[in-house]
Amino acid sequence: MMKFHKDGMDHYHLYIDGKWVESKSGKWIEVQNPANEQVIAKVTDADKDDVQAALQSAQRAQQAWQAMPSVQRAEYIMKLVEALRQKRDYFARLLVMEQGKTYGEALGEVDDTMAYFTFAAESANKYKGDLLQPTHEDELVMVQKVPYGVTVGLCAWNYPLALVGRKLGPALVTGNTMIIKPHELTPIASLEFFQLIHEVGFPPGVANIVTGSGTEVGQMLVTSPITKLVSVTGSVRAGQAIYKSAADNITALSLELGGKAPFIVLEDADVDFAVEAAVNARFTNCGQVCICNEMVLVHDKVADEFTEKLVNRVKKLKVGDPFDPEVNMGPKASPGDLDKIDRIVQESVAKGAKVAIGGKRPTGGIFDKGYWYEPTVLVDVKPDMAAARQEIFGPVLPIVRISSFEEAIEIVNASPYGLSAYLFTEDYNKMIHATNVLQVGTVFLNQNMTGCINAYHGGHKLSGIGGEDGEYGIEGYLQKRTIYMRYKRFNQTNGNSQVDEKR
Repeated sequence: MMKFHKDGMDHYHLYIDGKWVESKSGKWIEVQNPANEQVIAKVTDADKDDVQAALQSAQRAQQAWQAMPSVQRAEYIMKLVEALRQKRDYFARLLVMEQGKTYGEALGEVDDTMAYFTFAAESANKYKGDLLQPTHEDELVMVQKVPYGVTVGLCAWNYPLALVGRKLGPALVTGNTMIIKPHELTPIASLEFFQLIHEVGFPPGVANIVTGSGTEVGQMLVTSPITKLVSVTGSVRAGQAIYKSAADNITALSLELGGKAPFIVLEDADVDFAVEAAVNARFTNCGQVCICNEMVLVHDKVADEFTEKLVNRVKKLKVGDPFDPEVNMGPKASPGDLDKIDRIVQESVAKGAKVAIGGKRPTGGIFDKGYWYEPTVLVDVKPDMAAARQEIFGPVLPIVRISSFEEAIEIVNASPYGLSAYLFTEDYNKMIHATNVLQVGTVFLNQNMTGCINAYHGGHKLSGIGGEDGEYGIEGYLQKRTIYMRYKRFNQTNGNSQVDEKR
């Protein structure tokens, strides 16, 4: 049984070894709707026995799953895609209720999830090893790509379903088994998705899901000697803790962590297009996207024009019920993040920044409950202020004036983050130079926030190691094995095989 109804709400079990199971812990975690603070479900708070059972289940299943031809593994995945397609609206509504994104954004997340799984399935017979030139006669030298074994996917709360697709699809198609741990803020869509896995009929143990806190359940998964690779999407702080925890077993890691994406607008930029892109890249999903526009670096010559047009555009954003088709932005996902955003704004204002629009929590009506923050633009921001240094991850956009392209590059590369950067200019020389020197994993040139399913997503510096998406993302779930094979040369004269005895 996936869930049962008690006390007026759904209670969710764990999915381990092909079955929905109860935990002996007897503990539950409440899941709230961030728009109104109502508890909408309870999920199991797993204990060490649950985690160990999931790990052992994945370990038992892995060799048989690896032995299965990859195209057969892909067939399971495509059945899963079709099952999700049949419930597209249902899952979108779950995402709105547990995470707070608008219904349109939630539909997009479901579509992205299907795309991630589809790409993984289509890659089943495309990844390959190498046959190398040997050093000796009568020798074959091969490099084979093999799965790690038992893998763990630790998912963030901002895209709870898409991140399952981003991790589970590549892990499974390459012959690994995986244990998913969703974030405790947003576990419902992930748990419901595992019901689809159950209905499709994946072999027991190939995919498991356990719920609980990152500091406890996540820690147990990371430190287990059974775990051979951990894929993480989360904050820098979480990534650093996981990096340390994985050290004892030298567990392989893929860390996609936070960022402080600069949005550079030079004097020759198309200001109107840059404004539209800046708004989209900041306020999508209430600013809760790792590659979001975290601060604008705008040239003095166009700063006034850009700022005026930006503020006017932000005024048109509608905040409210995320199910309302006319609403552009819903609530933040948690009260803790809301407090962090407000602190950054207040600290920056205290240092001399000015609020051009927004800057506070809305009140009255729907806003009296929930984790809301006004779309905010800060001006007169200096590079040393909190708004320009700390990852905001919310609907606040600081504007820093610059006097040159070189100054923008210096500010960007001085940051400890290195996930993404935006550059708006008509000067191709500067575009090319930027791609050569910007210390980030992704550069958007005159481009809105976007992503291709067949591209690659990863960060530099504190923003992580490894990455996901595309063929490089698939490769991340494979390790290399070199094979040296000696064989007997066939003698065409007498029809016998012989070995060179001189070796």
